[in-house]
Amino acid sequence: MNTLKVCEVSVIYPGSEGGESVTALSDVNLTMKQGDLVVALGASGCGKTTLLNLIAGFISPSKGYLTLGESLVEGYPRVLCGKDIGDEVTGPDADRGVVFQKHALLPWLNVIENTEFGLKLQGVDKTVRRERAAEYLKLVGLEEFHQHKVYQLSGGMQQRVGIARALTNDPKMLLLDEPLGALDALTRESLQELLLDVWRKTNKMMFFITHSVDEALLLATKLVVMSPRPGRITHQFDLNFNQQFLDCRDARQVKSTPEFIAMREQVLSIIHGDELATA
Repeated sequence: MNTLKVCEVSVIYPGSEGGESVTALSDVNLTMKQGDLVVALGASGCGKTTLLNLIAGFISPSKGYLTLGESLVEGYPRVLCGKDIGDEVTGPDADRGVVFQKHALLPWLNVIENTEFGLKLQGVDKTVRRERAAEYLKLVGLEEFHQHKVYQLSGGMQQRVGIARALTNDPKMLLLDEPLGALDALTRESLQELLLDVWRKTNKMMFFITHSVDEALLLATKLVVMSPRPGRITHQFDLNFNQQFLDCRDARQVKSTPEFIAMREQVLSIIHGDELATA
């Protein structure tokens, strides 16, 4: 089973032109296993995107380390806070697929060419990569749009291509940096449902960033709430609202339950309390 371990990680950005340095993250610990859908929530500037960039390998920690790999060796658990749990994350790699806040598609390529682009860079045979790209485009509901240009698609459809592109490389985990934030409310809700269907069908480990409490509660198997800078994980909640949705297919019904409403108020009180404490 693949496991991600973030161990005692801090990120300090040096000050510009001799100014004071900025501690973006401080002593962050997080463990994820295959099939987890972890959502990070917190006030703007709490370090959510910094944490995602660390996991993606786009930046390096100032302290601590991250590992990603198999958590079992000959049937015995590996050390959970040690570098022998898997390969240390030292840079970007195909084992971590990223879906960006803006779709980041290549406008001169059509939908299927964008989706297979990562495999093309790896030298995968055209027939093989086309078959795999077509498989994931079907998974996100775009099987009839292979030849369309990016500009011919709606914002929600563009993000679907981004999700299919990330999955086509068969990564160990998927990283999603507020991918639904720029969408209208109805499209956003439909994409939330799509993500849950993709998660259930692929059993991928997913790390998702959002500013929406309702979105976080609906999607997460584990919700982590981060404090204002320096960012720390102050609260973790194990949730099952996503499974409730997958059972009933009615997000409004799930969001209207007393349990969902109580959890929303609890999380909001934590975030608002952090904001008041730092005001």
